[in-house]
Amino acid sequence: MKLQCDVEVVNRMLPTVGLKNKGKSSRAVLSIGKHVDRSSHSSSLYLLICTAKDRSGSKYKLKENIEKFFTWFVEEGKATVRLKEPAIDICLSKADINSLKNFLSAARLAHRGSDTDSLPLSTLTPVRARDVEKPKKKLTILSKKDYPLTSCFPYSLEQLQVSYCRLSRVDMRMLSLKALRRLDLSNNHIKTLPSTIGDLSCLSELILHNNHLENFSDVLCVSSLQTSLQHLDLSQNRLTVLPARFCRLHELVNLKLDDNKLVRLPFHIGRLTKMRFLSAAHNQLTLLPADFRKLSLENLDLFGNPFTQPNTLDHTIHLTFPLTLQELTSRAVLDLRIPYGPRIIPFHLCDELEFCKVCDCGRASLKSYIQTAVSMNLHLVSHTVVLVDNMGGTEAPVQRYFCSLTCYCEFMDSCVQRGLR
Repeated sequence: MKLQCDVEVVNRMLPTVGLKNKGKSSRAVLSIGKHVDRSSHSSSLYLLICTAKDRSGSKYKLKENIEKFFTWFVEEGKATVRLKEPAIDICLSKADINSLKNFLSAARLAHRGSDTDSLPLSTLTPVRARDVEKPKKKLTILSKKDYPLTSCFPYSLEQLQVSYCRLSRVDMRMLSLKALRRLDLSNNHIKTLPSTIGDLSCLSELILHNNHLENFSDVLCVSSLQTSLQHLDLSQNRLTVLPARFCRLHELVNLKLDDNKLVRLPFHIGRLTKMRFLSAAHNQLTLLPADFRKLSLENLDLFGNPFTQPNTLDHTIHLTFPLTLQELTSRAVLDLRIPYGPRIIPFHLCDELEFCKVCDCGRASLKSYIQTAVSMNLHLVSHTVVLVDNMGGTEAPVQRYFCSLTCYCEFMDSCVQRGLR
């Protein structure tokens, strides 16, 4: 039975002589095994603690020698074992939770001296240097020959880069790294992302530059990534659209979508209120969604997209007279902000309400509206703008919706007055 964790051995007698403990833990390997007394030739169970400074370790008898277990914070990987002789407290921290629980159970049995035959005992021998090294926080693999095929990734990793390894899928071993904050899988051949990436609750940076991705899973947009993901790089892939719920990734600050095949940006992109850097150069965008006007960016790059020249007279009318009952009730629900959900109304109606159009007057429209496009100076939404084309332009077409002919006519009148026609 072995356990790798941080250990601090506290001498309870030091304060009685006016001394203090150092109060510093070190990485250690704890082992429970049998030790044979050479004089009496009798064996007993001992605890061996090996550190980088003392790889041979210190032995402590366990049978009838544990005064108390402190396990209030075992779910955080922490516990304390108080020994009678010598009068020390063995403070454990940064341990794997399941391994710690198993180790404490074994220590209890060793203390009682019962059922010891069933214990998975270890040999009490010095440990290797790598076993007592500090937990590895960062790992970079830049070639296939360095990729681990049989060994696991260090559980303590916070930053992992695996590039130029020709990975066709995400290794499931990576998805068990619960402390992971930055995952860089750029320059591989990954086609799809497993939904379990969303279980990496600490992940703030996900870099998938230059892969073969054809879609970004809708499931990831409603996972724990909603509250953790800040930097997302999907550049140089094969994406044509992003999922409808993409804008639920509310914490996004930096989004890179360059060199894909995107024909449109997410409908509710304006909900990404924390986003400051957006790059979607060299895609197939012909116009921007109406919600784009709500963004507040520091840097914007939309170069190399085939934007169309908008004409306010070129419009699409989807008005129905009179308005249908569904349209009237939907407008009332949205304008009055009446709560709704799949437990109250059918799921497909929730989806329709989620992606309603908003008129310049502030009223919502479901299926009855007028659609047009207008030219917008991108400096209205970003402090720095990369030129849209080789002609030095910084304008792009943006969709506009109107809930009625009245609103549309008022908009046209304002265009005439400003000479925009």
